[in-house]
Amino acid sequence: MALRTGDRAAWLRGPGSECTGMGEPPLRSWRLILLGAPGTGKGTQAELLNTRLGACQLSTGEVFRAAKGCGDRPLSPALQEALAVMKSGGLVSDDTVVGIVGERHRCLSCLHGFLLDGFPRTVEQALALEEMASALDFEFDAVINYELPTSEVIRRLSGRRTCKGCGRSFHVEDLPPRTSGICDGCGTALTQREDDRPEAIAVRLEAYRAATAPLVDFYQARGLLRTISAEGTPAEVFHRTLQALGAE
Repeated sequence: MALRTGDRAAWLRGPGSECTGMGEPPLRSWRLILLGAPGTGKGTQAELLNTRLGACQLSTGEVFRAAKGCGDRPLSPALQEALAVMKSGGLVSDDTVVGIVGERHRCLSCLHGFLLDGFPRTVEQALALEEMASALDFEFDAVINYELPTSEVIRRLSGRRTCKGCGRSFHVEDLPPRTSGICDGCGTALTQREDDRPEAIAVRLEAYRAATAPLVDFYQARGLLRTISAEGTPAEVFHRTLQALGAE
């Protein structure tokens, strides 16, 4: 099994940053796009794929979170624009998101490969990504689309509880704390995120489907789509994913 890749500094901080702890590239570099609604366990699968395949998880959400906590470090114009829009409650434009990914083109041509998570989110972004791939002379191996019934998504997300003290996550059914409502690690009271309430989950799912349905058709037409059932344990879903990739 491959070792996990390094600190992804070039992705999180942008141009001028160098990754550390990468090690030797794997014998095969995988270039994958991961799709999946909230609650499908896409992030967990990305971690497992990273460990198995050696490909870096490149999440646009992590770029935004890293930028918010960067202190006095200068940000690119695209990131400054994105953070200003997000602060005002607006949606970051396709052009801005494409610009942020384009600044990190070295990550797309890295010999370790990559797992794109959170990008593209629209057909316009997907078309821009195809142009980047053509310019950098690489092709995608597959687009993994994780699917889960709405009822199970709501069960998973509405049962999630998080600790503000140490960041650990629990689930009232699947992973309950030893003492109800209290973090096993630091003893802080657990909380439920506002967007994990059933009514908020329904809105999030509808927004995701509206944006992603055209992407599914887009990649299906290109012969890249691999749809995976996200039901069952993470190990079971991971096994299905490796089967779909022919990477067992």
